[in-house]
Amino acid sequence: MNFPFYIARRYLFSKKSTNVINIISGISIVGVAVATMALVVTLSVFNGFHDLVASFFTQFDPQLKIVPVVGKTASANDPALLRIKQLPSVAVATECLEDQALAVYGNRQQMIRLKGVEDNFDSLTHVREILEGEGDFELHAADMYYGIPGLGVAYQMGLGYTYQQPLKIYAPRREGQLNMANPSDGFVEDELYSPGVVFCMKQSKYDKNYILTSIDFTRQLFDQHGRLSSLELRLRTGSDFEQVKRQIQDLAGGRFHVYDRYEQQEDTFRIMKVEKLIAYVFLTFILLIACFNIIGSLSMLIIDKRQDVVSLRNLGATERQISQIFLFEGRMISVIGALIGIAVGLLLCWLQQQYGFVRLGTSEGSFVVDAYPVSVHPSDVIIVLVTVLVVGFLSVWYPVRYFSKRLLK
Repeated sequence: MNFPFYIARRYLFSKKSTNVINIISGISIVGVAVATMALVVTLSVFNGFHDLVASFFTQFDPQLKIVPVVGKTASANDPALLRIKQLPSVAVATECLEDQALAVYGNRQQMIRLKGVEDNFDSLTHVREILEGEGDFELHAADMYYGIPGLGVAYQMGLGYTYQQPLKIYAPRREGQLNMANPSDGFVEDELYSPGVVFCMKQSKYDKNYILTSIDFTRQLFDQHGRLSSLELRLRTGSDFEQVKRQIQDLAGGRFHVYDRYEQQEDTFRIMKVEKLIAYVFLTFILLIACFNIIGSLSMLIIDKRQDVVSLRNLGATERQISQIFLFEGRMISVIGALIGIAVGLLLCWLQQQYGFVRLGTSEGSFVVDAYPVSVHPSDVIIVLVTVLVVGFLSVWYPVRYFSKRLLK
């Protein structure tokens, strides 16, 4: 048996001659446990918000989005895009063309993002799950084109779920010169009709700016026949996502970017990662402060066990073994505190997931979710455990060496 570890274990769990040392040791364990629990719970809450936001985007954004590197559009018949569509792992491929346009309804007008998609867009995404109204997902009927506005667009323009009059859409002409005597001649005008629904993603980027319609309408409006601004893909169930993505990047060469869902919303998720990192750093500092209790506990234990140290020396224990006794005790406090903190943190996360004790608001429906979302990632638990052990081990190393030399001579 490891002699220093055996003695350290006896010192930690046996009653000391001075009872206050037992109390301080208990406080040290509690301090480490509380800091560890805070790390687990806080990181899990950030994960919960991350997954919640990601779930919103998956209802509108495709699994993979291919956009041209140069220019806003590319030919729909580009050989690379045709090869990508024919990949066995691609279940759904949708051509999209989107650009800025002016929407006018009655005496209201707004710059919007008009996104034209193919009829299989509802198979590509979960757009049907975010529709509100009595209609259905329809983009056209014969020569009449429908426009599905975001809830924010509908509210700002006074459209409602079903707008009675056609929604006029204007886009600048791509060719010719502007006639200042008749400025309206410099715009292409067309009309969209209501399918009786609006979409609501609960993300202002989409709800307040986007209108969905048929790609035939946008190609006609923007004079981009046979062109697309993106090719959006859904893969077959069971496909190796990363492998397929690399394969598509190879086929696209250097002429197209291939973005997954997180890369499509890179700014949003980067901000969330930075916030999570800052929270982790601040809580690690709190953990470091909690470890100062271990230093106090060990220094008092060293003073209390001076006579024991003399006996150990007489029995042949070396200075290194004596130092290791107190190092092991500090490390055991860190380990016990870490394990208790992780266990309690995981228990609190489970209770929040099951019962939602901590609410976001006092009334139902005030927020997207009623309770704080929580998602425990095993990698975060491992990071917390390693952080606590490293901080705890390092915080006791120098003080033990210092007090051992000063007080145990």
